[in-house]
Amino acid sequence: MTKENASAAGPRNGAENACEASQLPEKDAPKTSASATLKYASDAHQWAARLLAAALTLEDFGGWAAASALWAARLTARARASLAYAALRSLEPEQAEMTAATVLRAAGAPMPPFLRGMEEARFWASLANRAELKAFALASFEAMAPHDQTAFLRHISEIEVAA
Repeated sequence: MTKENASAAGPRNGAENACEASQLPEKDAPKTSASATLKYASDAHQWAARLLAAALTLEDFGGWAAASALWAARLTARARASLAYAALRSLEPEQAEMTAATVLRAAGAPMPPFLRGMEEARFWASLANRAELKAFALASFEAMAPHDQTAFLRHISEIEVAA
């Protein structure tokens, strides 16, 4: 048996191997695989990520509206809430508030009645979101005189019985 000379194969050691492994690939080298996150993501999440990329590329209302409708059909409420949370957190507070108010159909404060108060109040209520309706209903009730509160409660009770 003859001994092999380890140095005959050339100067190879661990330091050189580590150096070669840490070098960046050529700029034109093709990507060999998707990111690990997408590789292990569910089909629905991979699909949602591709849809996000498409909407970002289109950069128009139609693309975002389609993405929203399709996410509603394919993602859980928790996943959609997480997307919304992350997107709102990325905005300045004023932008986040305006965006959320638009989505929630916030009507803002009602304008003073011009001619027909009840008609204008109903129009405002048709634009208001749930939180606005509750806040203005309670504030309006609290601002009423006691006899008007009693009449209002009687009116609400009559509507409830009729239903």
